[in-house]
Amino acid sequence: MTGVRPLGEIRATDALRAGGNGANLGELTRAGFPVPAGFVVLRGGFRTTTESAGIAEELAALHAEALDSVDDAEKLSQLCKRMRALTREAALSPGLRDEIVRAYRGLGAGSAVAVRASAVGEDGGPAGMTTGSREVTGEDALLEGVSGCWASLFSRRLVAYRASRGLSGMPETAVVVQRMVQAVRAGVIFTADPRTGEPTVVVEATSPGGNAGEPDTYLVDKDELTVLGARVADRQLLDEPVLLRLVCLASRVEDRFGCAQDIEWAIDRDGAIWVLRTRAITTLGAPAGGSGEKLLVTGLGAAPGTAAGVVRTLLAPGDGARLLPGEVLVAPATDPDWAPAIRHAAALVTDDGGRNGHTAAAARELGVPCVVGTEDATRLLTDGRVVAVDGNRGEVHATRRAPIRVHEPEPPAGKVDGPIATGLYLDLAEPGDARRAAALPVDGVGLLRGESLVTQALGGSAVTESLSGHPGAAPGPAARESFVDSMVASLRTVAAAFAPRPVVYRASDLPGGFRGPRRSGLFPLELEALAAARESAPGLHLMIPFARSRRELEECLRLVDASRLGRGARRWIMAEVPSALYWLPSYVGLGIDGVSIGIDELTRLTLGVPPDSGLFDESDPAVLDTIERIVRKATALGITASACGSALWTNPALTGYLVRSGITSVSVDPGAVPATRAAIASAERRPLLGRTP
Repeated sequence: MTGVRPLGEIRATDALRAGGNGANLGELTRAGFPVPAGFVVLRGGFRTTTESAGIAEELAALHAEALDSVDDAEKLSQLCKRMRALTREAALSPGLRDEIVRAYRGLGAGSAVAVRASAVGEDGGPAGMTTGSREVTGEDALLEGVSGCWASLFSRRLVAYRASRGLSGMPETAVVVQRMVQAVRAGVIFTADPRTGEPTVVVEATSPGGNAGEPDTYLVDKDELTVLGARVADRQLLDEPVLLRLVCLASRVEDRFGCAQDIEWAIDRDGAIWVLRTRAITTLGAPAGGSGEKLLVTGLGAAPGTAAGVVRTLLAPGDGARLLPGEVLVAPATDPDWAPAIRHAAALVTDDGGRNGHTAAAARELGVPCVVGTEDATRLLTDGRVVAVDGNRGEVHATRRAPIRVHEPEPPAGKVDGPIATGLYLDLAEPGDARRAAALPVDGVGLLRGESLVTQALGGSAVTESLSGHPGAAPGPAARESFVDSMVASLRTVAAAFAPRPVVYRASDLPGGFRGPRRSGLFPLELEALAAARESAPGLHLMIPFARSRRELEECLRLVDASRLGRGARRWIMAEVPSALYWLPSYVGLGIDGVSIGIDELTRLTLGVPPDSGLFDESDPAVLDTIERIVRKATALGITASACGSALWTNPALTGYLVRSGITSVSVDPGAVPATRAAIASAERRPLLGRTP
């Protein structure tokens, strides 16, 4: 059987050979839809190549070993690097190589093509985990692109994904090769609103080669073919006739597959519309929760929900392997080093820390109830004791209940009380939670925390030292490639889940040491990863944390300009230090597009008190005045002003105050979306009543 098939010879029923993307594009091609010409290297091509090159057995052995090593970050990284190298270095079987070259020549001598993996079943993982290339020209470059798609099957993240789902067989992927469209407009169409579930077409458009930042968004009634609304980022990219042509085409694609579709499209210089990819829209649900008994310790509720389990007290992140799945992790403090352990915990309890700690934020996203700042939990909660943790009230109770993990119920994503004018974005730390979070009624990710992604990329090794700027803790030359690969996979996973909504990556930052833009070692690697991820996800942008002065920000932006990222992405800064109020005009002069007010840090630094102090109050008049002045100045300077922080979760009235002050958007944890949306809607309906929320 041939290893290469033209798209016109493939149908939807060929998904096991051509992968989901290849099969869908083939189905549309056969039905006469406008799909760029191309072909598919079928899934068997990878197997044929590994057998021909004599590496099949070694690769299978390495893959089996990798599946058993997902908890050993260093070993897993080495095994994945070896598998990728073997795959890239393997010479394609002569017959397959000739078939690919012939099919490529059939597209036209020297054609520029896109080369993308087409996952088969679960092997390829969620969208964005495998890689591809654009603007590939020439036979040698094409063959390298195909090998690159195969090699991407062996990223650390994808191996861990397969291990978590018990997928023990050797992975395979088909590869789709298509002639590039020289697009003047491009974007995504959802034939049902993925945020609300309503049967309304959502069309998002950007201008490739121009400012590929926040896209235009159009809502269209597909039955009446009427435009319900539009949100234009800069200048309107689609007039009504073109918009309705896109909607009609999308409706035909939906009819072809019989379910709501997520469609990638492009318009070329001649005005022709092309379908580049289509897949079904999927969403995930969520479980429900309970409570505890005799009070043992109290603290700050940092992640909602309740859970019961056996206590496991650990004093250092290196002891994380001792934590058994379903146990309650009790630790001295929260920092990124603990992130791998809490994935297995029923709940998390700490002596120190605040609601806005990095691991507390990760706990909220993972649905792990969390209580921080108890002061003496490690002393009072002894190993083996069964406790119930209430992450809402900040309490830990003794209980005789069987260990069980429960969560707060989430309202269905489709239940939304009307539109709001203020932008509502998400704070995220865990890429694995992106697909579920993307189903919420939000405008994108306003804060993708770099600390969690960096923690995963470093495998938990010297994370705290690396993030605090310790010169000797940054990855050495041998680890840089693995670090960047892991970061790119994480960034693409989140971007793919939210596409075409924007995702703003906040560079890693950790209290202590060199905070903010003054990075030592990791920041250049983060920029490299962000640039690579943006090749297939232009909605990714950069947030620079803890900006203190013009001179420091200028130095940071010089690093950005000198990197591959250059000026392609939009740039925001965190306004956490009160000096931001003074320096904001200078920051805008340096090219900053917007400011995000980190309310927790701004409160701490304005009042000079730690978050667990009784004097910490984000509603203090000094804090509110500083916030309001930053918002007013940002508005006068013509940039966006956003706000984020756990205070928006614990103090819903603060959201109303921000809206009445003129904030452009707010960014909150997934669990806070319903309450925040309601607070925004209420504030937008009310006139300005006063300064105190």
